[in-house]
Amino acid sequence: MKKLILAVAIVASGLSTFALTVNPIQTEISTVSITEDFKEVALENVPTAVTDAVAKDLSTATLNKAYVNSSEQYKLEITMDGTDNVVYADKDGNWLQAKDVEATQETME
Repeated sequence: MKKLILAVAIVASGLSTFALTVNPIQTEISTVSITEDFKEVALENVPTAVTDAVAKDLSTATLNKAYVNSSEQYKLEITMDGTDNVVYADKDGNWLQAKDVEATQETME
């Protein structure tokens, strides 16, 4: 009797795993590349509002390079605590998120 119950359990589990279907997940991969229209500028040509914002808000940061686009938004390459970072600011020294910076987006599929 025990062997019969065990045999039924094995057969039932085998049939239930066989009945499972694998649903392939189709994913679409799209690559977005952002072409930034920034031109490098000398650190002396960065507005004082921007350099003051770096000195005030990122006091331990060292400004390495600066770039400007046609909308007078600045891309600043800084070193802070031994780590290289990129931050964005407008000409008035207001911080910008990377998504807020004007850029030309090209989508490739």
